[in-house]
Amino acid sequence: MSARLSWSRLIRNLLHAPPAEAPPRPPDDLVAALAARMAAGARARLGRSLAIREIDAGSCGGCEAEIAALDAAPYELERFGLRFVDSPRQADLLLVSGPVTRNMAEALRRAHACMARPAWVVAVGDCAVDGGCFHTSPAVEGGVGTVLPVDLLIPGCPPAPEQVLEGLLALLRAGGAAPAPPPEKGQADASPEETGPVRPRTGDTESPGSQPG
Repeated sequence: MSARLSWSRLIRNLLHAPPAEAPPRPPDDLVAALAARMAAGARARLGRSLAIREIDAGSCGGCEAEIAALDAAPYELERFGLRFVDSPRQADLLLVSGPVTRNMAEALRRAHACMARPAWVVAVGDCAVDGGCFHTSPAVEGGVGTVLPVDLLIPGCPPAPEQVLEGLLALLRAGGAAPAPPPEKGQADASPEETGPVRPRTGDTESPGSQPG
C-alpha cells in the first residue's frame, strides 16, 4: 500500500502542469526581512553568521534547484552574512537532500563527524524526510534520519526557497533540538512554543572511521 501511495504521489507531481509563466517573484522586502531575522538569529545563537554545507544524497535535483535559488536573486543570502561553505569542517549545519543512497550513507556520517558543534542536520524535501517515492528501493537508506540525528524536517517536492528559510529560522529559535516540520508558509514569526515542543535530540553519536579531507 505504501509503495502504491508513493508512486501515486510521484505520478501526481509529474502530471502537474508546469506554469505557463515564470512563478511570481516574492516581494523583496519580505525576503529581506526574513533573511535579516535569520541572520540575527544566527548571531544570537552562534555569535556569528550561519555556515551551511549542502549535500546531495541521491536526489533528482529538484531540491538542489530550490536551494541554489537561495544564493541568487532575490534571496542572495550572502548579503545577510549567511553563506554556503565547501567543507563540513567549516559548517554549522548540514542541509541534506535526497533519499540517501547506500553509497552516500558513510559519506554523510563522516561529514557530520568532522563538524564542530552544534552540527545541526536539516533534511530538505520528501525524499530526505522519509525516502519519498524511493523508500522501498533496496538502493536507498530511506531518509536522512536513518543515518544521522535530524534536527529539522522540511517536507515538499520540492520545498520553495522561502520554506527553507522559514525552517532554518525556526531551527535557530528552537536551538536545534526538535525534529519537527517548519512552520506553515508565512508563519516565520511564530515562537518555538507555537511551532512544536522542543525535545532533546537523540542518536547524537559520531561514527568511527577516518574523517574526510
